[in-house]
Amino acid sequence: MSDDRLIVALDVPNALQGLAMAERLGDSVSFYKIGLGMLTGGGLALANELKQDHGKRIFLDMKLFDIGNTVENAVRGLAQFDLDFLTVHGDPHVVRAAKEGAAGKDLKILAVTILTSLNRDDLDASLLKSGDVQDLVVERAAKAFEAGADGVIASPQEAALIRVLPQAEGRLIVTPGVRPAGAALGDQKRVATPASAIQEGADHIVVGRPIYQAKDPKAAAEAVLSELNSLKVS
Repeated sequence: MSDDRLIVALDVPNALQGLAMAERLGDSVSFYKIGLGMLTGGGLALANELKQDHGKRIFLDMKLFDIGNTVENAVRGLAQFDLDFLTVHGDPHVVRAAKEGAAGKDLKILAVTILTSLNRDDLDASLLKSGDVQDLVVERAAKAFEAGADGVIASPQEAALIRVLPQAEGRLIVTPGVRPAGAALGDQKRVATPASAIQEGADHIVVGRPIYQAKDPKAAAEAVLSELNSLKVS
């Protein structure tokens, strides 16, 4: 029943808990996101084990941001793990450096536009450029594509606007901030349901807490998968 369009975020404290969750989800889930929160808890080891021993696809969510040389070297090191997706911040110099570091590998570089936990008030507090959040996301996505990004991270609310960009042809859109109907929003502010995110142009959706915090995580994942599968016959 697995569907690569669903990426489950393993935002648990350590690799042992992450592996236990992956075992509970079993064949239902084929794609996992491992982020910074697990980096010191064995996240890279878990990524490698899930990839090499269990045949899962892996999205390493590091959101790298630094000078070009540092980003290039970091990505070159991470690319040796034969993973699938890696995030960097969408600044063009960061994207270009990441692509240099991933040269010769199948690792897809995904550029972060604006985090789905942020709204206009948050951007004002960070002294970021004025303007509508959606407009800024689309602008950052276009610049990231022009710099060579294989895809972007954006909320479901911006996916349709990004999908129609000429620069988006053949590129990926991955959307966090996806919540099944009735699920708690948590710290997410720009959200949508799984089906609507895909219909708006997303290639992959990222779902974390509504699955791994559920009483029955496998049933929660399968409910999302059923919703996605309904799109194939609608």
